[in-house]
Amino acid sequence: MVTLMLDQAQLEIVLAPVERAVAVRRRSVVVERSAITRVQLTGDPWTWLRGVRAPGTYVPATLAAGTWRASGGKDFALIRRNRPGVVIDLDGHEEFQRIILSTRHGIDLVQALRHETGSRAEDVSDIAAEAPRDVSDGPSASAPATE
Repeated sequence: MVTLMLDQAQLEIVLAPVERAVAVRRRSVVVERSAITRVQLTGDPWTWLRGVRAPGTYVPATLAAGTWRASGGKDFALIRRNRPGVVIDLDGHEEFQRIILSTRHGIDLVQALRHETGSRAEDVSDIAAEAPRDVSDGPSASAPATE
Protein backbone atom coordinates (compact mmCIF):
# COMPACT_ATOMS: atom_id res chain seq x y z
CA MET A 1 0.00 0.00 0.00
CA VAL A 2 1.24 3.50 -0.80
CA THR A 3 2.63 5.72 1.92
CA LEU A 4 1.58 9.37 1.84
CA MET A 5 4.31 11.71 3.10
CA LEU A 6 3.67 15.42 3.54
CA ASP A 7 5.79 18.43 4.41
CA GLN A 8 5.25 22.17 4.09
CA ALA A 9 6.05 22.16 0.36
CA GLN A 10 4.97 18.84 -1.13
CA LEU A 11 3.05 15.58 -0.97
CA GLU A 12 5.02 12.48 -1.83
CA ILE A 13 3.26 9.26 -2.78
CA VAL A 14 5.87 6.68 -1.85
CA LEU A 15 5.49 3.48 -3.86
CA ALA A 16 6.71 0.11 -2.65
CA PRO A 17 9.00 -1.76 -5.08
CA VAL A 18 6.12 -3.97 -6.29
CA GLU A 19 3.93 -0.90 -6.83
CA ARG A 20 6.68 0.79 -8.83
CA ALA A 21 6.99 -2.33 -10.97
CA VAL A 22 3.27 -2.66 -11.77
CA ALA A 23 2.96 1.09 -12.34
CA VAL A 24 6.05 1.01 -14.59
CA ARG A 25 7.51 3.89 -12.63
CA ARG A 26 11.02 4.35 -11.24
CA ARG A 27 10.22 6.90 -8.54
CA SER A 28 7.58 8.08 -6.15
CA VAL A 29 5.02 10.62 -7.33
CA VAL A 30 5.81 14.07 -5.93
CA VAL A 31 3.26 16.89 -5.98
CA GLU A 32 3.76 20.47 -4.81
CA ARG A 33 1.10 21.38 -2.26
CA SER A 34 0.30 24.49 -4.28
CA ALA A 35 -0.72 22.26 -7.24
CA ILE A 36 -3.40 20.44 -5.21
CA THR A 37 -6.78 22.01 -5.94
CA ARG A 38 -9.15 19.42 -4.46
CA VAL A 39 -9.11 16.17 -2.54
CA GLN A 40 -12.17 13.91 -2.69
CA LEU A 41 -12.84 10.76 -0.74
CA THR A 42 -14.47 7.94 -2.68
CA GLY A 43 -15.83 4.54 -1.78
CA ASP A 44 -15.18 3.31 -5.33
CA PRO A 45 -12.04 4.75 -6.97
CA TRP A 46 -12.71 2.63 -10.10
CA THR A 47 -15.43 5.09 -11.17
CA TRP A 48 -12.78 7.82 -11.51
CA LEU A 49 -10.54 5.89 -13.90
CA ARG A 50 -10.54 7.45 -17.38
CA GLY A 51 -8.63 7.03 -20.62
CA VAL A 52 -6.21 4.28 -21.59
CA ARG A 53 -3.27 2.78 -19.73
CA ALA A 54 0.07 4.04 -20.99
CA PRO A 55 2.25 2.67 -19.33
CA GLY A 56 1.03 0.57 -16.44
CA THR A 57 -0.85 -2.55 -15.43
CA TYR A 58 -4.57 -3.24 -15.67
CA VAL A 59 -6.40 -6.32 -14.42
CA PRO A 60 -10.16 -5.63 -14.67
CA ALA A 61 -11.81 -5.01 -11.27
CA THR A 62 -8.59 -6.10 -9.51
CA LEU A 63 -5.70 -3.70 -10.18
CA ALA A 64 -5.08 -0.48 -12.08
CA ALA A 65 -1.58 0.95 -11.68
CA GLY A 66 0.34 3.51 -13.68
CA THR A 67 -0.41 6.35 -16.06
CA TRP A 68 -3.75 6.75 -17.78
CA ARG A 69 -4.00 9.09 -20.78
CA ALA A 70 -7.29 10.78 -21.61
CA SER A 71 -8.30 13.73 -23.77
CA GLY A 72 -8.05 16.00 -20.72
CA GLY A 73 -4.50 14.96 -19.79
CA LYS A 74 -2.78 12.26 -17.77
CA ASP A 75 -3.77 10.68 -14.47
CA PHE A 76 -1.76 8.51 -12.11
CA ALA A 77 -3.71 5.60 -10.66
CA LEU A 78 -3.01 2.92 -8.10
CA ILE A 79 -6.35 1.25 -7.47
CA ARG A 80 -6.99 -2.10 -5.83
CA ARG A 81 -10.14 -4.19 -5.64
CA ASN A 82 -12.80 -3.33 -3.06
CA ARG A 83 -10.89 -0.57 -1.29
CA PRO A 84 -11.91 3.03 -0.62
CA GLY A 85 -9.77 5.74 -2.05
CA VAL A 86 -8.96 9.35 -2.67
CA VAL A 87 -8.96 11.50 -5.81
CA ILE A 88 -6.49 14.39 -5.87
CA ASP A 89 -7.12 17.05 -8.53
CA LEU A 90 -4.07 19.01 -9.62
CA ASP A 91 -3.46 22.29 -11.41
CA GLY A 92 -0.03 23.17 -12.70
CA HIS A 93 1.62 19.79 -12.11
CA GLU A 94 4.11 19.02 -14.87
CA GLU A 95 3.05 15.38 -15.27
CA PHE A 96 -0.48 14.67 -14.01
CA GLN A 97 -3.88 16.34 -13.78
CA ARG A 98 -5.27 13.89 -11.27
CA ILE A 99 -4.12 11.15 -8.89
CA ILE A 100 -6.45 8.30 -7.96
CA LEU A 101 -5.39 6.03 -5.11
CA SER A 102 -6.82 3.20 -3.09
CA THR A 103 -5.94 4.08 0.48
CA ARG A 104 -7.50 3.88 3.89
CA HIS A 105 -5.75 7.14 4.79
CA GLY A 106 -7.93 9.50 2.74
CA ILE A 107 -9.43 11.27 5.76
CA ASP A 108 -5.95 11.60 7.28
CA LEU A 109 -4.73 13.21 4.04
CA VAL A 110 -7.56 15.76 4.03
CA GLN A 111 -6.91 16.64 7.69
CA ALA A 112 -3.12 16.85 7.22
CA LEU A 113 -3.47 19.18 4.22
CA ARG A 114 -5.56 21.58 6.33
CA HIS A 115 -2.76 22.06 8.86
CA GLU A 116 0.68 23.56 8.69
CA THR A 117 3.47 21.00 8.64
CA GLY A 118 7.17 21.18 9.24
CA SER A 119 10.01 21.06 6.75
CA ARG A 120 10.56 17.35 7.40
CA ALA A 121 8.21 14.97 5.56
CA GLU A 122 5.92 12.94 7.82
CA ASP A 123 3.31 10.27 7.21
CA VAL A 124 -0.13 11.89 6.83
CA SER A 125 -1.57 9.54 9.47
CA ASP A 126 0.93 10.86 12.02
CA ILE A 127 0.19 14.49 11.10
CA ALA A 128 -3.58 13.95 11.35
CA ALA A 129 -3.22 12.23 14.72
CA GLU A 130 -1.21 15.14 16.15
CA ALA A 131 -3.30 17.96 14.63
CA PRO A 132 -6.17 19.46 16.63
CA ARG A 133 -9.46 18.27 15.18
CA ASP A 134 -11.96 20.96 14.17
CA VAL A 135 -15.70 20.33 14.14
CA SER A 136 -15.59 20.95 10.37
CA ASP A 137 -12.95 18.21 9.94
CA GLY A 138 -15.52 15.41 9.95
CA PRO A 139 -15.62 12.90 7.11
CA SER A 140 -17.04 14.33 3.92
CA ALA A 141 -17.31 13.32 0.29
CA SER A 142 -15.36 16.37 -0.83
CA ALA A 143 -13.03 18.68 1.01
CA PRO A 144 -10.74 21.52 -0.06
CA ALA A 145 -7.06 20.70 -0.04
CA THR A 146 -6.02 23.93 1.65
CA GLU A 147 -7.64 26.82 3.38
